[in-house]
Amino acid sequence: MSALFTCEDPATWRSVHDNYWDVVEAKVKGKTPGKLLILDKWYQEELPSLISSRPDKHITHSELVKLMEWKLTRGKFRPRLQQLVASNSVDTVEKCSRKAFSLLPDVKAAIAELSYLKGVGPATASAVLAAGAPDEAAFMSDEAMESIPGLKPIQYTAKHYALYLDRMIEKAKNLNRVDPQQDWTPHRLELCLWATAGIKQQQLPLLQNGKAGSSLERCSEADTGQTPAKKSKMK
Repeated sequence: MSALFTCEDPATWRSVHDNYWDVVEAKVKGKTPGKLLILDKWYQEELPSLISSRPDKHITHSELVKLMEWKLTRGKFRPRLQQLVASNSVDTVEKCSRKAFSLLPDVKAAIAELSYLKGVGPATASAVLAAGAPDEAAFMSDEAMESIPGLKPIQYTAKHYALYLDRMIEKAKNLNRVDPQQDWTPHRLELCLWATAGIKQQQLPLLQNGKAGSSLERCSEADTGQTPAKKSKMK
């Protein structure tokens, strides 16, 4: 469980969010140069604009294939899923995704509609919806789900996604009540939880020495009622 999810201080969440791209860049070091960074920039910035610019929101076949590539690069690589997604017809992808977005705010129905596509389960469906409707959906990443108390063991089902999304929506509402900027969405929270996991896994100095790290320590101390042990210097 991440100390961040139980934290009620929007400044702490914001400091983690400010470190998101640093974590992405650190994650790609030693791997395919820039692949995750390029795909993530596309997913986080370009794809939402493309979907929103259409009178009837939908995702194209080529975008779905690229989204799957992003998902597998960001998380666990499953090449079979890439092949299955690519086997969907152009018309089917557009028709199915168009209907899914039209079903919102019924996220459960939208997830079910997208899941008719080959190779698309609740996690991939959530990525599609989060790109086009970040206020209503969050990507079902392992890192985010593992950060929330009571959600383990992780199950890649529509029911488990509904539990996860309910918690994310509730947390976004709580942060917006106390944050004058009121810009927290389920999608934005997922970015923060993913970044926090990356900071810890890679032992990045921005966790221990930066604002994000000190803020998380304060939240952890508040949650446990204990003062965290002094950390040794990073090697």
